[in-house]
Amino acid sequence: MLNILAAIMRSINGLNKVVGNVFAWCSVAIVLVCFAVVVERYVFSTTKLWMQDLYVWLNGVMFTAVAGFALFRGDHVRVDIFYRPASPRTKAIADLIGVCLFLFPFMYSIYYIGLPYVQRSWRLMENSANVGGMPGLYILKTFILVFIALVALQGLAMLIRSILVLAKRDELIPEDFRYPTIAQATGKE
Repeated sequence: MLNILAAIMRSINGLNKVVGNVFAWCSVAIVLVCFAVVVERYVFSTTKLWMQDLYVWLNGVMFTAVAGFALFRGDHVRVDIFYRPASPRTKAIADLIGVCLFLFPFMYSIYYIGLPYVQRSWRLMENSANVGGMPGLYILKTFILVFIALVALQGLAMLIRSILVLAKRDELIPEDFRYPTIAQATGKE
């Protein structure tokens, strides 16, 4: 059973790694589009509203898509003063409680509130509110659901990691997803 859980965890981690690495490239596109908008405005004294929408929308897509990857890497906000020096077992307990009491209910809340919002956007085939703006705002709003799915899945991977640590089966956890030792966390290796 633990081997099956470990396989699920590795699959979720792999999915978020791929999505995170692919959508991180949106940052390059954001810079290029923003640069083009500035050049167009200040050098050629003209502008295209759809390009202004584009770099803002790319920003939204990137940050919602890479949220699960950030959670995988531990790049999210937490109270490190207590968590970082804790033992792997204490971290596993904290993650188990945090995922079950906070992350999953929060993802459900966003889903419950966000789903009708996304459905309405699709029903209306919503576009930018700006005249001459980008078409397809409904696609951007769909990334709310992508965010929920990827973060909730990564939460499940964290839950599985906690179970494996508490079951003393650390060898089933990939190296890049293990809790760092206290020495590694404090930089005193």
